[in-house]
Amino acid sequence: MSTITFKKTFTIGHDLTVNRLGYGAMRITGEGIWGPPKDKEEAIRVLKKAVELGVNFIDTADSYGPYVSEELIAEALYPYPEDLVIATKGGLTRTGPNEWPIDSSPAHLKEALDGSLKRLKVERIDLYQLHRIDPKVPAGETFAFLKKAQEDGLIKHIGLSEVHVEDIQLAQEFFNVVSVQNMYSVDNRKWETELRYCEDNDIAFIPWFPLNAGNVQGLEIIKKVAERHNATTHQVALNWLLQHSPNILLIPGTSSVAHLEDNMKAADLVLTVADMDELDKIAG
Repeated sequence: MSTITFKKTFTIGHDLTVNRLGYGAMRITGEGIWGPPKDKEEAIRVLKKAVELGVNFIDTADSYGPYVSEELIAEALYPYPEDLVIATKGGLTRTGPNEWPIDSSPAHLKEALDGSLKRLKVERIDLYQLHRIDPKVPAGETFAFLKKAQEDGLIKHIGLSEVHVEDIQLAQEFFNVVSVQNMYSVDNRKWETELRYCEDNDIAFIPWFPLNAGNVQGLEIIKKVAERHNATTHQVALNWLLQHSPNILLIPGTSSVAHLEDNMKAADLVLTVADMDELDKIAG
């Protein structure tokens, strides 16, 4: 039976080589991504275990908690392993659980960036991603701030989130866009055009929400494939993403060591060409 091999690493911005199965640190906070986690010690264990299992790309944001996720990363992992890339984001504020007002004004981004640097205990952010383009702020003002912060040595690389191709192209007039973080999964391919643009331009594509459990028909197909391989639906969904495009970086999040270990096994799953064809037919 024919199987597919895929590249296990990707190089962000031509100089940061990371394993394509990383970790998203949103879930090590309280309910509604607000406040501290219910089990802080388990959150610390998750972060340490992730690195132990080979994760060298961790995605976070100042708004996760807010601040909690970044603080826990530093508490668990500082001083950081030499190859660990920590990406964080700015551009959202928090007014309560599950509330995410946008503020990408230069004034707010300066405060957010300064805070992230202090909480993560670094002098420069490896990858700083704009959480959202703010409809209330001219995009050029936001991009000009990020460019200046990069020139000042506070940011190594810059990425964007929830953007169209036109947004990426506008940002590229100011700086080199090295990553795009959009919602995407085997059963939700709204941003396929953006994925392909990133693939063509050597830009990392970082999907969030990698399994749309609301797509019942799609989930049934994923379950059938999972049963054939004695795997979970999440493992199949993650493996499909790894095989679907070589520039995809995965950041599945969890607050449980057991769930983390299950997610990490996704990279070892061996899907066949027939499996991939079956999954590719899921409408998203």
